[in-house]
Amino acid sequence: MSKRSGAEQYDAIVVGGGPSGSSTAFELQRGGARVLVLDRATFPRSKACAEYLSPQASRRLNAMGALTAVESAGAAHLAGMIVRAPNGAALRGDFVASHGYSAFRNRGLALRRTVLDPILLNCARSAGADVREGAQVTDVLRDATGRVTGVRLLPSAGEVELIRAPLVIGADGLRSVIARRLGLARISRIWPRRIALVAHFENFGGMGDWGEMHVERDVGYVGLATVEDGLTNVAMVVPAAAGRAVSADRTAFFERWLRDRPQLAPRVAGARRVTPVLATGPFASHARRAWAPGAALVGDAADFFDPFTGEGIYSALRGGELLGRHALECLGAATAREADASLRAYDRARRAEFRGKWIVEKAINAAVSFAPAINYFARALESRKDMADLLVGVTGDFVPAAEVLRPGYLLNLFLQPTRPPAPGA
Repeated sequence: MSKRSGAEQYDAIVVGGGPSGSSTAFELQRGGARVLVLDRATFPRSKACAEYLSPQASRRLNAMGALTAVESAGAAHLAGMIVRAPNGAALRGDFVASHGYSAFRNRGLALRRTVLDPILLNCARSAGADVREGAQVTDVLRDATGRVTGVRLLPSAGEVELIRAPLVIGADGLRSVIARRLGLARISRIWPRRIALVAHFENFGGMGDWGEMHVERDVGYVGLATVEDGLTNVAMVVPAAAGRAVSADRTAFFERWLRDRPQLAPRVAGARRVTPVLATGPFASHARRAWAPGAALVGDAADFFDPFTGEGIYSALRGGELLGRHALECLGAATAREADASLRAYDRARRAEFRGKWIVEKAINAAVSFAPAINYFARALESRKDMADLLVGVTGDFVPAAEVLRPGYLLNLFLQPTRPPAPGA
């Protein structure tokens, strides 16, 4: 088998053409870098995702020139979130509220990934990035010092293709090849591991202007949101222990789970599933750090957590923006040490940007995993809409996480009187 190895035509290779890769490539190309985006898929491609973009995600969409296209594609607008606990308590938080914070747009958006991802990838193309679809990266290349110098592609027509660049960016998702090859991938063995099942339905009953989360005792939760053309995204997250039943027949498991929930059964009775049931997980994947000499990670390749708060797309877009700026400094560095310092600074900036949100996400996921906790907190926030609005604003990426981590907020949350539970709760 022969090998083809080209000279360095590019300053950066971005592995992955989803939101994080497109955002990173756009930022780099706009800064004058020569960028190649590689993705194993051919777009449009389906993706197991809740397909929710927080109100603040519109700022990045606008900066990339994508917002008009996303809205023209018919993206649904969401006014806030409703969370229903196992005991029937339901809190509602609105994005437009009296707390004084406002997002770039007043509403969140929801659009199928088969529509959204090509829009974002075309933004990178329009900025000047080269994009190759159907190109599967299998490994990174290194020099004698161990520094990453490029990527190896899956053999095509009997040839192994090697592409070299001073910087390789892993934007290749939950099971990132780049993170694994760099030895940075890590799976949590402590945090509850879950898998997700996602499909779209026509005529799902009772959908309004709010996204919904229905938490069930010990069996996971399901998120509902209208996307374009009146479709409803149904994203179910269940314990990884259900994996055997899911593997046996994921469609039967998915539809039976919905029919077995008394509050959902009437709503799904007249609905028609119009897409296959997709699966992803287990979750709780993290990287020890988001860089190595000559390489960086972004989006789910760097951190993927249980998706209850639905912030994956925003984090991917914002992470690409952050990385792009530091990556340009890396490419302009005079020495390898200075280049590494720029990537190290990116990792610090990323942690500073998301640290508060990670704490909130972990706290929410802990509550979701323990029915008495989510029952209590849902009842408390059901009676204090101002506090519910703040929490939903944090998950909407425009209220600082510090607002719900303040001692005063936490004290009110834990000491808030709640009405007695419903019979049988």
